[in-house]
Amino acid sequence: MNDPNVLDQAALAPYLKANIPGFSGLLSIEKFKSGQSNPTYLLTAESGRYVLRAKPPGQLLKSAHQVDREFRVMSALAGTAVPVPDMLHLSAEVSPIGRMFYVMDFLDGRIFWDPALPEASGNEERAAVYDAMNETLAALHDVDPETVGLGDFGRPGNYFERQLARWTGQYRASETGTVADMDRLIAWLETHMPEDDGRVSLVHGDYRLDNLIFAPDRPTVLAVLDWELSTSGHPFADIAYQCMQWRLPHASGFRGLGGVGRSALGLPLEEDYVASYCRRRGLAGIGNWTFFLAFSFFRLAAICQGVFKRALDGNASNPEKARTYAEAVKLLSHLAVKLIDKEA
Repeated sequence: MNDPNVLDQAALAPYLKANIPGFSGLLSIEKFKSGQSNPTYLLTAESGRYVLRAKPPGQLLKSAHQVDREFRVMSALAGTAVPVPDMLHLSAEVSPIGRMFYVMDFLDGRIFWDPALPEASGNEERAAVYDAMNETLAALHDVDPETVGLGDFGRPGNYFERQLARWTGQYRASETGTVADMDRLIAWLETHMPEDDGRVSLVHGDYRLDNLIFAPDRPTVLAVLDWELSTSGHPFADIAYQCMQWRLPHASGFRGLGGVGRSALGLPLEEDYVASYCRRRGLAGIGNWTFFLAFSFFRLAAICQGVFKRALDGNASNPEKARTYAEAVKLLSHLAVKLIDKEA
């Protein structure tokens, strides 16, 4: 059986040469193991190394896998304080590989897959990595969407209200069975929706440590990757999502910081990390923190359900890993329900 994620090198090589200035001699295509949503590939050519990111094959949920959004937002952020790779080409919907893709520069740096940073030189470097991540997030939220040509990047109105509607719809469209905690979480979010406070910024949507490339020799962010879920929305969604991830168990596929002694490793406590972010952005603090955290659990659970459904349909980028996401939906919704019960 042919793997739908394998790209046709013979068809792709002349296309890239014709559409990317300076590109020549495609030598190999290697699929990265990471990336459940949009399959991503390392292209090695005589002219250098590049990264190709494509929509997955098969039938896709509406509004999902918008690689063109990724291309647009990273192109817009070039020259700002938010580091991104150089964008080189965006294909049409019909392309030599049968689906939309874009190509960007390959950056040689470090990606930290474990938030406990076991490979760091010591506590000082760990603290500096987290501070650089915090600084980059604050810089993103300080970018004016209008100024960089992204004034139409999101819809007007209450960001969390429209996001809850979107992801509830995505979850129901990919639902494979009843998860009681998920149903309860959705109902709680609907009845605890905060009023719109008017804050608007660019939102990454999946801001986490392993979506950043750090310099090989120093704790400096070279690039922020994986902008598929980016939009114009509420900045607190990103900071809450990041802190939500760290509440997940370390000994799991999520590799959170749950159960990890942060202070002993030089890692910031949640309240200190949020305080640093607020200081950088001139904020007194963040209210409704439980709602923002619970929403983050919900949205990630909805995403995981979509990955699991694609695995059942045979369209997942990494099918074996994708099938484990059904259990992740249960874990995430359960942790969220515990959080809102504690708040009650």
